[in-house]
Amino acid sequence: MEISYVDIHTHHPRLGVLSPTMAGIHPWDAERGLPLPDFAACDIVGETGLDYACRVGRKAQERLFREHLQAAERLRKPVVLHVVRAFEPAMSILADYAIKGVVFHGFIGSEQQANAALRRGYYLSYGSRSLASQRTLRALLATPLDRLFIETDDDTDTELSELYAAVAEIKGTTLVELCRQMMLNYREVIANL
Repeated sequence: MEISYVDIHTHHPRLGVLSPTMAGIHPWDAERGLPLPDFAACDIVGETGLDYACRVGRKAQERLFREHLQAAERLRKPVVLHVVRAFEPAMSILADYAIKGVVFHGFIGSEQQANAALRRGYYLSYGSRSLASQRTLRALLATPLDRLFIETDDDTDTELSELYAAVAEIKGTTLVELCRQMMLNYREVIANL
């Protein structure tokens, strides 16, 4: 059986790997006054979110995050989130919007945070940094396959196939089954069912 890979969030698209098109303004740029992109021309709004570890003002980040979420809600688009040291504020803001297909990219949170996101039907995406954290490995174990994504983000040192193999082993499933489920998840998110 042919194996097809989905990379839900990458800065380095690869031939033969399914990756959505995205548009957004990163929270690090929230104070720059950049115009919002043409969200209608992309598959996913983002990455967007909150990063309380950076020096950009929280109010500016929150305002920009809400603008992205309003556009996603209006256009019925999913969102890919960048959330650093701001999980609870992000969850609070997300509660104000009816968006299906919320993906926390590069998830490195706790099992409790994972469960809070999963209870709302959100997706968690794991990359190489995620696999380096024992705390996040527990979150990965708690994440059902139908709420899971795998990503390379900006990692150029790790092959996507290596990430898939590692996650399949951790989750106790086959590579073929993992790939099949990632494709189903992708279709569900992009179709915004």
